[in-house]
Amino acid sequence: MNVMDTNKIDLRETQIEGLSRSLCEHVAMLRYEDLPVDVVHNVKLLLLDTLGIIAAGRTAPGIDILHARLQRWEKTGTATALKDKLRLSPPNAALANGAAAHALDFDDIHDEARVHTSCVLVPALLASAEDLGGVAGRDFIVAMAVGIEVNARLGLACFNCLGHGWHPTMVMGVMAAAVAVARLLSLDVDRMLGALGFAHHLASGSAQSILDGALTKRIGPGFAAHAAVMAAFLASDGLSGPSRPLEGKAGLFLLQERGEVLPDRLLQDFGRHWETMRYGFKAFPCCRCCHSTIDVGLRLHQDGIRPEQVESVEIAQPSVNFRTVGLPYDASRDSVVHAQFNAAYCFARALQDGRVDLHTFQRPQITDASIAALTRRITVVMDPAMDPIAMGPVRITLRLRDGRNVVREDSVLLGGPDAPLPDSALIEKFRSCLAIGAGADDAVADRLATLVMTLEEQKDVAEIVAAFP
Repeated sequence: MNVMDTNKIDLRETQIEGLSRSLCEHVAMLRYEDLPVDVVHNVKLLLLDTLGIIAAGRTAPGIDILHARLQRWEKTGTATALKDKLRLSPPNAALANGAAAHALDFDDIHDEARVHTSCVLVPALLASAEDLGGVAGRDFIVAMAVGIEVNARLGLACFNCLGHGWHPTMVMGVMAAAVAVARLLSLDVDRMLGALGFAHHLASGSAQSILDGALTKRIGPGFAAHAAVMAAFLASDGLSGPSRPLEGKAGLFLLQERGEVLPDRLLQDFGRHWETMRYGFKAFPCCRCCHSTIDVGLRLHQDGIRPEQVESVEIAQPSVNFRTVGLPYDASRDSVVHAQFNAAYCFARALQDGRVDLHTFQRPQITDASIAALTRRITVVMDPAMDPIAMGPVRITLRLRDGRNVVREDSVLLGGPDAPLPDSALIEKFRSCLAIGAGADDAVADRLATLVMTLEEQKDVAEIVAAFP
């Protein structure tokens, strides 16, 4: 179904009254024994992937500045910023780790829901677990599983959040992470609802930072994690939040989403059907809207096509992808975020280099003159025949200097449920990230990986923080 073709949903309060409370009731009822084995395994892989990316993000632009500011303001705390093992308050540790987790745009994503989840959820839960002390691995897995599931389902219900100008990772991530921390705190339904309401009150995140190539885009999930920790702990202390943060007249559905929602997606088969299994692990450290474009570029490179053969390129994308990554590439901006959110740059790199990795989005690569010249021959267009909110579809037309036209289409996103990366590839990505960001050898990485992949046996999640290099 092309949900964009539907009319706005009739959200009279009588139809969905009590949805926020019902969500919290469903979350409160889940136990470790209710989780399928494959869900538990995927939760652990998502945690592992996030820890690796946090390590690799240590030296990303903006991270040093953020940590220096937090360290200047705060000397001690009950939680850890993993970079340099700074001791900070739980909200600020969540902020620091959340920013690092999203700093490379290499983190997991639910493609249809368009939410990066673990960059908000894992920092919020780790900081909270450290503050609580003695949190068992099974309890952490439950909290993380419900946070992942709630975030995906919020994204599916609010299917055009990005199209409305919001960054879904922040707006819905803070709400999902607050519910997850509330679950970790064993809050009752009333206080969990308070945490959800507090989180909506704190929710923010304009997509303008994407359009302007600003570092606020990558730091934003850290602020969502910070707000989630605050929301859950203040609710646990008895401060009340709005009781209808989803369905109220100024709730998420009407305020941010303008009534353009599918509320049934939130709770349908909750606890039986797991959206957790439909998350994608990124093979390329850039906006997911560019991934099928990169995949086509890599295959063209493998077929022997080189930039000097190309007269012009047209990249046709769905509407939301086009508005997100379709701007002409401007190398003079010298912006990493601009490169990560630019289909022309990503395709040019894939075609020329035959690879796209962490080095692709570093200086001075992003201002490479040969790449800039190739991007000037690339036009990105919107194809109205494509499902406007679909993430995967792309059609690339090359006009070669020998007169030939080459047309390639793709819609499958590497690392997603239709083309999953094997566990071995994810472990290798984890090792690579730890080596790049922390100088860790395979032995150090494998010790941490073993702790994560046997998390259900761990008596204290803080051991993972201690083992982080």
